[in-house]
Amino acid sequence: MYIQDLSLTNFRNHQQTKIELGEGINIFAGDNAQGKTNILEAIYLCAVARSHRTTKEKETIKWGERSTHIQLSVQKKTINNQIDFYISNTNKSVAINKLAINKLSDLFGVLNVVMFSPEDLQLIKKSPKERRKFLDIELCQFDKLYYYSLKQYHQVLKQRNNYLKQAKISGNYELISIWDQQLSDFGIEIIKKRQQFIESLNLIATNIHNKISGGQEELKIIYEPNVAINKFLDELQRTHTRDYLMQSTSVGPHRDDIKFLVNNMDAKLYSSQGQQRTVVLALKLAEIEMMKNRLGEAPILLLDDVLSELDCHRRQHLFNYTKSNQTIITCNEFEQTIWQDKKFDKLYLIKNGAISR
Repeated sequence: MYIQDLSLTNFRNHQQTKIELGEGINIFAGDNAQGKTNILEAIYLCAVARSHRTTKEKETIKWGERSTHIQLSVQKKTINNQIDFYISNTNKSVAINKLAINKLSDLFGVLNVVMFSPEDLQLIKKSPKERRKFLDIELCQFDKLYYYSLKQYHQVLKQRNNYLKQAKISGNYELISIWDQQLSDFGIEIIKKRQQFIESLNLIATNIHNKISGGQEELKIIYEPNVAINKFLDELQRTHTRDYLMQSTSVGPHRDDIKFLVNNMDAKLYSSQGQQRTVVLALKLAEIEMMKNRLGEAPILLLDDVLSELDCHRRQHLFNYTKSNQTIITCNEFEQTIWQDKKFDKLYLIKNGAISR
């Protein structure tokens, strides 16, 4: 799988940008705030229908413009697909091969990516919300049933919370059991699929981590569901009083977390910064392996200014995974010490949204 070309119209600081990409390594170099990350953001949007930088996609529209348009062509085995992603101040829409799609879930699988940015190096230290986001994005890319369950779960969760707020005013809580049952049904499917995903991820990431650490450290990834599958409905009923008082739902997969252990010790509390970076690198490389195994072809690797954050040893392990992937890299400057023995397809320089070879 690889992107053949990319076109940006009024996207961030790119007024009109057209790029042809090579099947191997593509490098975008330039100072900060010149538009390098914007290119990766546009590709990421076309893969997962959301930005990795903001929850308000309209912020990607160039200042003073009413809308933005991303267009890219992706080659998958013998199939070529064109994705058109439109964002305006009021909505967003997607077309695949010039045909508008009604559900964003139809976009998943057309373009598969794994993104690695400096922010990801803080994944272990971040809040549970960020780790759940990591879970959801990866699962949605190759499991449309998971996306459906997740979407329905959050809709019911919102409706249940609204009902709790209204019920506190009216004093009528008779219908809460309806929301409990629906939330439990969709939540159980989410928990099952997250558990399966973490089990598979743990097997692959543990092996990769062992190689990176030279066999000196053992990694374990543990899924920590907020509630057990067979107790979800009971817990929802047991916490009615608390939920009434707080006007929100206190149990469910929207409160799940992941724990990382290095040599059986919590990496968040006891691992050094270098050890934590090794864990996250192993995690990202494991994502690539999982997608390749499940989808039958390697995903596109997006590296947003992470090479300077990794030492030579970790960089080399990362480069081992660029041999069979299209890789798109951003960096502040083209460092000869990093690339002197590496092959790459194209090098672009970016300045104020303008790109030159």
